Amino acid sequence: MGAVLTAALPLTAQKESQIRLMSGGEGQVIPKEIYGQFAEHLGTCIYGGLWVGENSTVPNTNGYRNDVLQALKDLKIPVLRWPGGCFADEYHWMDGIGPKADRPRMVNNNWGGTVEDNSFGTHEFLNLCEMLECEPYVSMNVGSGTVQETAQWVEYMTAEDGPMAKLRKQNGREKPWRVKYIGVGNESWGCGGSMRAEYYADLYRRYQTYCRNYNGNRLYKIASGSGDYDLNWTETMMKQVGGRMNGLSLHYYTVAGWSGSKGSATDFSVEDYYWTMGKCLDIENCVKEHMKIMDKYDPKKHVALIVDEWGTWWDEEPGTVRGHLYQQNTMRDAFVAALSFNVFHKYTDRVKMANIAQIANVLQSMILTKEDKMVLTPSYYVFQMYNVHQDAVHLPLEVNCENRQVRARMGRDGDERTLPMLGATASRAKDGTVHVSLSNVDLENKNEVSVDLAQLGVKSVSGKILTCKNITDKNTFEHPDAVKPTEFKGAKVSKGKLVVKMPPMSIVTLELK
Repeated sequence: MGAVLTAALPLTAQKESQIRLMSGGEGQVIPKEIYGQFAEHLGTCIYGGLWVGENSTVPNTNGYRNDVLQALKDLKIPVLRWPGGCFADEYHWMDGIGPKADRPRMVNNNWGGTVEDNSFGTHEFLNLCEMLECEPYVSMNVGSGTVQETAQWVEYMTAEDGPMAKLRKQNGREKPWRVKYIGVGNESWGCGGSMRAEYYADLYRRYQTYCRNYNGNRLYKIASGSGDYDLNWTETMMKQVGGRMNGLSLHYYTVAGWSGSKGSATDFSVEDYYWTMGKCLDIENCVKEHMKIMDKYDPKKHVALIVDEWGTWWDEEPGTVRGHLYQQNTMRDAFVAALSFNVFHKYTDRVKMANIAQIANVLQSMILTKEDKMVLTPSYYVFQMYNVHQDAVHLPLEVNCENRQVRARMGRDGDERTLPMLGATASRAKDGTVHVSLSNVDLENKNEVSVDLAQLGVKSVSGKILTCKNITDKNTFEHPDAVKPTEFKGAKVSKGKLVVKMPPMSIVTLELK
């Protein structure tokens, strides 16, 4: 399909764009948690992706894959959400502690009917977070669990003393873990219990009461929020729960629809690609609509908006297990990641965390594994190139570029969206270094981008570029380096201006000093 798609494009032309850093403007700090990850007991995300067990022939450290462990360390993951997702509301944590041979098995009814042996549980997850030096984000079972179960799990993880702490010590962990983020249910309007907003709001108030703070460990409690544009859910939660929550979640997928085919991850047309870019950027409108409601009830922004599931969702790869949501990852997915970060950076006065779905072998993953082989995806490399923005000060900017009209609905006539051909974001690190990330989403045309740097006193520029020959290009186990960042030499600083010559379908991050 890539060859057909490329052949249909006209000869490359040159476009021009201008970027102006807003006068004297310095925004909020971009929380590193915007670059969060999500690992669910789904398909081979956990088993085979992160965990192979101590007796595996795959090189491992205490059961964790060495290759994946190192790749995730290199990514500087700030926070990892677990055990779900839909799985969280059928997960009973006591099944995942103690000797592995004694742990009961269960059927994963949400995801393919796979038998779960519970060999990866609380200890395995929290120890992994310590190895990665990231914050754990643990989702409680509200859908099928009990208040007592939730209360005891928090105690098991974080208390120095008491019956649950004694049980933890018996299972080999003397000191409690530091656990900051607690999710009180997941998608409670759907797979987490099919609840009404009013009912869940009351249930949340009850459950969060018993999520105690032990020994100086302060919990950051996140309520189950809306999917896409369910504004009534957000209104009800802000009205009935308010300050009893630290954060309210939002789930937004770049998906063609929830019934029938979602489209191939690798076999798509030019029109499909541009539709995807438009759908991806609509997350900005979605975030703004929910923020309006939150501002009405919480003008001082005490309650954060937590986008703890986002990314692309395509059909499963042919020949893979149904319900395991294994999909390939092309340069199109990389653009979704880059453009989404551009949006998140703008609204960090309210958006304090985001968790892409998911970390390995599921949906828009960072990593693909097969037996002892590992592949880093184009999306992984965007996270790697963009992690320079973590905990940096956002620099607001104005982009003047060409636009393209794209369909608002996949494969249908009707409303159109306006799609900018250039995406951009900028930040200033603590040491004064400025980073600018640019995305030329145009499949056909080069883009010469001029950035006014008069206020910054920049003298030198260096950078990395992620690009491809065909937008359908991907990394495979046979060709793992088809899409990979390289040094970028197409940027120059002269007389207070940065000029960047971007190829078609390219993503660039620049370091300015």
